[in-house]
Parts: sequence; C-alpha cells; structure tokens
Amino acid sequence: MNDHELAGLLARQTGLLLLEARQKAFAEGKSGKQVQDLGDRLSHEYLVQKLSELRPDDAVLSEEGVDDLERLRTERTWIVDPLDGTRDYGYPDSREWAVHVALVVEGQPQAAAVSIPADNRLFGTNQTPFHIPPARNEPIVITSRSQWGDAEEVAHAIGGIAVACGSAGYKAMAVVSGAVDVYVHPSGLYEWDTCAPAAVAESAGFDVSGVDGGRLNFNKPRPVVAGLLISRPEYTERVKEALRW
Repeated sequence: MNDHELAGLLARQTGLLLLEARQKAFAEGKSGKQVQDLGDRLSHEYLVQKLSELRPDDAVLSEEGVDDLERLRTERTWIVDPLDGTRDYGYPDSREWAVHVALVVEGQPQAAAVSIPADNRLFGTNQTPFHIPPARNEPIVITSRSQWGDAEEVAHAIGGIAVACGSAGYKAMAVVSGAVDVYVHPSGLYEWDTCAPAAVAESAGFDVSGVDGGRLNFNKPRPVVAGLLISRPEYTERVKEALRW
C-alpha cells in the first residue's frame, strides 16, 4: 500500500470509527462535551496505533498527542488531526467536522487525505484528477466564525458573499468540491489544521498559500502557519490584494 492509499484508508476508517462512537455515545445519554472528549481520544489512539503498525519508522505529529521533537530529525513525519472540528462533533446533527492525514518529507506534503465522515466523502492526493467546477456568478468566500470581518472584505473584492462554518478541513473541501470558491483564514493556524487540506487542495489544482502569499512549510519546530488561503485561480490575486493590510 503506497502512502496516498494509506492516507485515504486511515482518514476513512477513522471517520467511520468517529461516526459509530458518536451515535453510540449519544444513545447512551452522554453530554456533548463527553462526546467531544471521547472522539478526540478514540481517533487519536486509532491513528497513532495504525501508523505505528504500518509505518513504524515514521514520526507522528498529532493535535491530541505530545509533540516529540524527534520528528525534526526523522525523514518522514505524518501530521494528523484525528478530529478536526471537535466542537461541531459534539452536536448530534452537525456535519462540519473532518479527519486529516498527511505525510510530510522535507517540509512539504507528499501524500494526504481529508475525510468528511458525516457526508461520506473522502478527498485525497491519490484520487483521479480533479476538474475544477465552472465558476458561479456570485462567488462564495468561506471562513471561520471568528474571521468574519476579513472574509466580508475579501468577498466584496471579488463581488461575492461570505459564509462561515467550523472545521478547517470541511471548509477547504468545500472549495475542492465546488460548493464555495475561496477559503480564507487570516490568522495563524496549527499545522495539523492545514497540512492535509492544503495538500489535497493544491493537488486538485487550486491556489494554496499563507495569507501573506508565501508557500506553506510543515514539520517546523513550532508547528504553526501564517493563516491559510485556498482559492480558485481566477480569484487569487484579488483576494491577496484585499488581504494586504
């Protein structure tokens, strides 16, 4: 099994585990917070265990794990967010959460997958080449709930509208699927939030960068990136101009 296939398999299987765990936990009367904690723990344990079995020589950086800086001296590092959108996962009917799995070599993703379990969708760098959907008359800019003001400015610059939701992976795959046109997050993000979504979007033909326009690098000592921009190519320059404070 190659790395692309493994990323997709792990993202999908972790998503199925999370769906089953959430359904069972709510049926047992657990609170939203208990469900969130359970999902974070189970998904992290599952992913780390599977990677240790299938890629024993590789390092792992997980949102839910202790950051072992030995990863900086390892050729291959998997950067994973076992449950991206934990807050939304704690609501029984929310679909806005994801699983991120990415392999990084020398600072750049080599294989990645993002699962949107509640929609039964899997996006990965191993998929048949994507075709960017036709442009809509009124482009849609998606952002986090906390970044609304900046997104409205970007939307105005390209003659569109702004919308907001939770998980970074969910928002990024909304661009890839054609549901929206631009995803912008002007403030810093952790690498596990961005690595797999950025890799999948770039492989699909979308423009991906930090909001400063720079190339994203991963597996750094401090695993943070300077925001995230994923855009249809025809909007990229106008979006970057709108983000220049």
